[in-house]
Amino acid sequence: MMMPALAVVLLSLGSLLLVIAAWGVFSLPDALSRQHAATKAGTLAAALLCLGAMAAFPESAWIVRLGVILLFLAATLPVSSHMLARAAVREAELDRTIPTLPLVGGERSTNDRR
Repeated sequence: MMMPALAVVLLSLGSLLLVIAAWGVFSLPDALSRQHAATKAGTLAAALLCLGAMAAFPESAWIVRLGVILLFLAATLPVSSHMLARAAVREAELDRTIPTLPLVGGERSTNDRR
């Protein structure tokens, strides 16, 4: 059985983009740049790999599983990226305008500036 051309293209592009994202994580100078490379390119690479797998194995069980994976990645990676960037900026004290409100109800931590 030969893999469809679309699956080969999507899997190849996803693999290449994942390698580029990994290279960016190791070579970029600061935490915000590394986080950007990991989340933006990594998310697109994972989506391309999942879509390529859907094209390679067009059975409904696999398509549903890979679709759930895509939805989970799309829902969680932007939020985690934002929280990592916010923590890096607060840790480096690059922007004093970021509010120091607690992230999840309750009292402020001892690390907050106000």
